[in-house]
Amino acid sequence: MRTEVCEMFGIEFPLFAFSHCRDVVAAVTNAGGLGVLGAVAYTPERLEEELRWIDEHTGGRPYGVDVLVPAKIHESAERAGRGEGGLDTMLAAVPQEHWDFLFGLFAKYDVPLPDFEKAKRSNSSGGTQVTKEGATALIDVSLAHPIRLIASALGTPPPVMVERAKAAGVPVAALVGTAEHARRQVAAGVDLIVAQGGEAGGHTGEISTMVLVPEVVDVVAPIPVLAAGGIATGRQMAASLALGASGVWCGSVWLTTEEAETPPPVKEKMLAATSRDTVRSRSRTGKPARQLRSAWTDEWEGADSPGALGMPLQMIVAEGAMRQINKVAETGNPGARQLANYFVGQAVGQMNAVKPAKQVVYDMVQEFADAIERLNAITAD
Repeated sequence: MRTEVCEMFGIEFPLFAFSHCRDVVAAVTNAGGLGVLGAVAYTPERLEEELRWIDEHTGGRPYGVDVLVPAKIHESAERAGRGEGGLDTMLAAVPQEHWDFLFGLFAKYDVPLPDFEKAKRSNSSGGTQVTKEGATALIDVSLAHPIRLIASALGTPPPVMVERAKAAGVPVAALVGTAEHARRQVAAGVDLIVAQGGEAGGHTGEISTMVLVPEVVDVVAPIPVLAAGGIATGRQMAASLALGASGVWCGSVWLTTEEAETPPPVKEKMLAATSRDTVRSRSRTGKPARQLRSAWTDEWEGADSPGALGMPLQMIVAEGAMRQINKVAETGNPGARQLANYFVGQAVGQMNAVKPAKQVVYDMVQEFADAIERLNAITAD
């Protein structure tokens, strides 16, 4: 396949795979696409280990890293990121009513409580990774490896990302949910735009992929655009290129692959889910993020909820709790299984079988070829 991003990155297929799992990243890269490791949950030390492993398992083939640098986060996290007050600064900013609500959920669904004091501090440490200072450390680790792309997952990339990446000869990508976002990213010096529709999993806006992609393509030309959101098949890949995209960015479709580290109870839910079984909710991160609808999202959106906190305070409340919920769900605990969820897009309705990640790539490419053949037949003499 020949598109601008194929030439830009030296890949066989214009298929970019976002995943928090290094095995998926390596598998897609080795199959001819470009794997992108989501690094937001990692400490710099952990990211170094993951990237070293990917280096050893991709034989010099191209891969990328995605770092989350939100434009706005809670002031306590910014202070902690600058070393002012440490983790206690963020912990003190979480109202007691949110902990009480969380403890009530565990009691209501008969899920054993974890060591919350330990979880609080662990999650506070993770919360500093979404500060500019925390992200800068991840950027430095990433650029010390032979990555071919660095992406900003939420908001305009900070100048330090653009400057250091360009100095290293690494293109910068950014995800956008509106044409106006795309204009700002271009002004910031981004080399590749990912137009992500509201169907996508994780942090996303409200405009659909079908509407968003051509709008963004027209606004940022000649900068190449990847289509994202609701793309899990070769037919959708062909449609994306017809809209003017140079390739596609997929995340959800890898969550049910053999390599994925998705907790088994959550993977089972995904395999059984329809496209109507997702919801945009602030209940995991504090920002609107599409995920499987579950008792967790219903309770946080319910009348008795104190409401989600801003990022990263909601992450401090939610992520340690969700680790415990997923762990207990694996034992068959019915309440934990009701609460368990994860970020996933509306394409979950098409994710009905467990396959190796490379087979997902090959299936998408074959279906893309079939779709192009059908279109060519329409106009054939």
